Amino acid sequence: MYTCGPTVWDYAHIGNFRTYVFQDVLRRYLKYKGYKVFQVTNITDVEDKTIRQSRAEGATLREYTSKYEEAYFTDLTALNIEKAEQYPRATAHINEMVALVNKLIRKGVAYEADESIYFDISKFKAYGKLSGVRLSELKLGARVDSDEYGKDEATDFVLWKAWRSEDGEVFWETEVGKGRPGWHIECSAMSMKYLGTPFDIHSGGEDLIFPHHENEIAQSEAATGKKFVKYWLHSGWLLVGGRKMAKSFGNFITLRDLLGRGHDPLAVRYLLMSAHYRAQLNFTEESLKDAGKAVQSLRGTFERLGSIEAKERGINRKLRIALSKEQREFESAMDDDLNTPRALAALHRIARAVNRQIDRREMSRGDVQVALRVFKSIDKVVGILVERPKTEALPPEANRLIGRREEARMQRDWATADSLRDQLLAMGIIIEDTPTGTIWKRRA
Repeated sequence: MYTCGPTVWDYAHIGNFRTYVFQDVLRRYLKYKGYKVFQVTNITDVEDKTIRQSRAEGATLREYTSKYEEAYFTDLTALNIEKAEQYPRATAHINEMVALVNKLIRKGVAYEADESIYFDISKFKAYGKLSGVRLSELKLGARVDSDEYGKDEATDFVLWKAWRSEDGEVFWETEVGKGRPGWHIECSAMSMKYLGTPFDIHSGGEDLIFPHHENEIAQSEAATGKKFVKYWLHSGWLLVGGRKMAKSFGNFITLRDLLGRGHDPLAVRYLLMSAHYRAQLNFTEESLKDAGKAVQSLRGTFERLGSIEAKERGINRKLRIALSKEQREFESAMDDDLNTPRALAALHRIARAVNRQIDRREMSRGDVQVALRVFKSIDKVVGILVERPKTEALPPEANRLIGRREEARMQRDWATADSLRDQLLAMGIIIEDTPTGTIWKRRA
């Protein structure tokens, strides 16, 4: 499965994390059902906003984006979102993007204009099959350079952007010219590199259906002649005061905002799961407080199970039947297009049944073990009960050196990169360069 990850130009807001929590629940439930899951989540670290903001702050692209990339991973951990198998950065896959652009040129579905390369949507007759945009409504021959644009601008979109002065030092010298990739080509190149075609599931927020996912389909299928993705899954918007949460509207809330107010991050996770993933969800402080109470209640029952004095022997058949019935109901709900409201209701009924039997002192040690197994099994999907491991953060100086080293590598300044690696090693930080970017670990 491929999941559209963050554009690291600012802190992700909880509207973004609604999508990431949905993707995590999907991943976890597939594993619960016995599937082996290989997930790729991209890091968009080069596009219009990252370039504009990094230049405004006088920072290199890598220096600027690394701050928000690190914050994203910190927030993932706080929300107990499992790590994907791959996190490819766009800037580490320029060669794959150039190769894909070249293939589209050779196929006759891409053309050059003003030194940039565009996809000719008139050459892909199935354009619009995901979003419902009709070819008759497209502005044939018109072009758009912006990475993000509205539904009323269904036009030829940019694959490779020629360098302009406002790009500053952000460019690559390639076979298709001096410049940088358009946003849409990034996901096609990275998903097909790691997953091939067709792959099983592509997911993201509903705002990505058009133009981003529609353009991914067009350029990928035009290049390969094969189906790109088997199943598309999209999450609904998170609303604030009845309006979509978005930075452009100025109504966004970050996870760190909520944690700073004393909220439990797993209460945020619970709230984001409390509506069906395709439905819109209205965020309020009151609903978050209610989610916190729900998590505390469930966690209280789970912890209570681990501390009661149970009978040595015996089988509480009433409890065992209730546990089995509600676990089946949980699975039935999740099988029904990930119906998390129904699934969470089943979990609460399990908790009530357990509490009744504890209060009546009618549980044996065997009953306790069965109940604990049911809780733990379901929590592998919902992820709100078991205590979470804490993550270690890098010192600011180490982060700065890693950012400088990444920049040196992008400029092919190997001597500087090696020198910075040695400085990090002296600090006890071991650096490893992988196809998805640089990773680090503490020296033992």
